[in-house]
Amino acid sequence: MSSTPPNVLFVLTDQERYDCTAPNGPPVETPAFDRFSSAGLRFSQAFTPISICTSARASLLTGLFPHAHGMLNNSHEADAIQPNLPLDLPTFSEQLRKAGYDLTYTGKWHVGRDQTPADFGFEYLGGSDVHHDDIDSDFRDYRQSRGTPIDETELEDEIYTHGDPDTGTLVAATTPIEVEDTRAYFLAERTIEALEAHANGRGGTSNGRGDGSNDRDGTSNAAHSTPFFHRADFYGPHHPYVVPEPYASMYDPDDLEPWASYAETYAGKPAVHEQFLHYRGVDGFDWEMWAEAVAKYFGFVSLIDDQFGRILETLERLGLAESTVVVHASDHGDFTGAHRQFNKGPLMYDDTYHIPLQVRWPGVTEAGSTCEAPAHLHDLAATFLEIAGEAVPESFHARSLVPLLEGNVPASWPDSIFAQYHGEEFGLYSQRMVRTRSHKFVYNGPDRNELYDLEADPAELQNLIDHPDYADVRAAMADRLRDWMIETEDPNRKWVPETLSSAIHE
Repeated sequence: MSSTPPNVLFVLTDQERYDCTAPNGPPVETPAFDRFSSAGLRFSQAFTPISICTSARASLLTGLFPHAHGMLNNSHEADAIQPNLPLDLPTFSEQLRKAGYDLTYTGKWHVGRDQTPADFGFEYLGGSDVHHDDIDSDFRDYRQSRGTPIDETELEDEIYTHGDPDTGTLVAATTPIEVEDTRAYFLAERTIEALEAHANGRGGTSNGRGDGSNDRDGTSNAAHSTPFFHRADFYGPHHPYVVPEPYASMYDPDDLEPWASYAETYAGKPAVHEQFLHYRGVDGFDWEMWAEAVAKYFGFVSLIDDQFGRILETLERLGLAESTVVVHASDHGDFTGAHRQFNKGPLMYDDTYHIPLQVRWPGVTEAGSTCEAPAHLHDLAATFLEIAGEAVPESFHARSLVPLLEGNVPASWPDSIFAQYHGEEFGLYSQRMVRTRSHKFVYNGPDRNELYDLEADPAELQNLIDHPDYADVRAAMADRLRDWMIETEDPNRKWVPETLSSAIHE
């Protein structure tokens, strides 16, 4: 590796399913992500530590599992257990700032109710929300300047939960605006402007927001000497899946096959699974309706893919591609009708926990390679620090992925991942999960536990928790989970000895 720390461009999508950019996945057109993978390394076993926005994003900043940073559910909700991230917790971003990196940020935040990226070392360049759903003034002004005010846009082909626009949640729709009017395009523009400013040695000051000295033909007018870290957070493909043409009709619902897990009956599953179906208001959805929504979701993924392509082209144009590590990941996945569910929640299926993770590091990652070692989203916190040549705080639960990026899997690398869930507006519901390549064990505090044979049943339809042939597997997975809870000082480690089949001694 070079002794000079590289730049880092981190692109985080919101609620993107792993399989949309995976080989042999559904028929989603993602040429930019595909080219990106062919030039770098793709993780096939990357998982979020929790499938909810605030909690996952706080883990990403702190390198901690949620029970350690305290952001257990979404910060914007009235029932937020902790509305803001404690400022005394070390974060990778603040450490990079102290190390001399120029940190900029565009797009979604959603980590603290009263906090912004600026509280954690970033220069914020716009495009985010006040908490979760509010649209910021930058994007409103942008749309106004284009003659397409947000409030005057009338959607078409709407799909709502509960079948009611007055009481339900918008799931999907077609918008009559042009691609250039979308928030995805706007955020790509803000990111492109930030990259141009970095190339010109002007930090986060971007064209249209600073002195206007950028040359958009790719010619830098100032030397770039300070390494930068830019984070671009897209607002999709999180619901509502609202997209313009050509994306709205890019996928024919009649051509889409139901997910394998759409055959879900909930037999032998925790009661909350079926209850959540009713609570989310999709118990009346058949596959024909889901196919319409999934087609829009796929269109949303393709829209973001095109914007990602524009950003990568900018790196090339500015001569930054060879000196910049590019990382693409998502905070968590999305059901989109899998297990007949909408959004995410107290169901620890791969649809919402398995995430895309792709890295291109010129001179380090092998082009077109795949890493099958398990990884957590918050491992990126430690990874970013090691890329910069900085020490990883002892408080981090995260492991740096740099050895894996270099093509080496340490003998001590774990062969399982762990995750948790604490509840959202549905109420508190404590869960813990351990997953290996072959099995998944889920601890459900007030209900039945779950055990899946992922090789025989990748759709996770059959709960084997009581199957006598899996008694040894169940005990071994429970022991793994118990040991991890002790190691990470999970508060629940004191209360689950009977559930995990062996006592915990402290």
